[in-house]
Amino acid sequence: MPAKPISLRIDADTQVSALWDKPRGATAALVLAHGAGAGMTHKHMEATSDGLAARGIAVFRYNFAYMDRGSKRPDNPPVAHAAVRAAVAHAKKLAGDLPLFAGGRSFGARMTSQAQALEALPGVKGLVYFAWPLHPAGKPGTDRAEHLAAVKLPMLFLQGSADDLAETDLLKPVVASLGKRAKLHLVDHADHSFHVPARSGRKDPEVLDEILDVAAAWMGKNG
Repeated sequence: MPAKPISLRIDADTQVSALWDKPRGATAALVLAHGAGAGMTHKHMEATSDGLAARGIAVFRYNFAYMDRGSKRPDNPPVAHAAVRAAVAHAKKLAGDLPLFAGGRSFGARMTSQAQALEALPGVKGLVYFAWPLHPAGKPGTDRAEHLAAVKLPMLFLQGSADDLAETDLLKPVVASLGKRAKLHLVDHADHSFHVPARSGRKDPEVLDEILDVAAAWMGKNG
């Protein structure tokens, strides 16, 4: 069954596009935000949503306002946080009794973690990050991670070891500092898009299967 189109209202003046995909026998639901450069219908978002649905996870995908406007400049954090909150609230109604999780890809993951750090997202049991962007490319640092200490939910970091927006030597101690509530799953040779070179002996679909297996199992454990 194709995903159901949703009109998601952010505030009195703003509404954005969203998609709801609930497989038969779903065991959990994930609110999934996109990365900075591509919206909810990008092939990677589609593949992630389809793969999770095949594993019994319902997915609520949505666009940030700038993406629906056709702008290339991401919304500022307060605007993005409002979209995260609206998406979680809407998904919570659709999910019913299903355990609810939130997160996203890169920019979407960081906006979700920031929103949770500022004020708890109602009903959310944990956060799932696909390539959480620790720092800009070529500018290693950990300032972006400071707010994570205020996130009191279980967190799953799905990261590539060759991600130029999250150097492994910086990311590992950040995750370790969060204690038992945070788990890091590192994919050897994968970059920020979870692409792996041919010399790795693996193909991108295999990597996606790996991270989706981990994500589904983690949500099952923390639901």
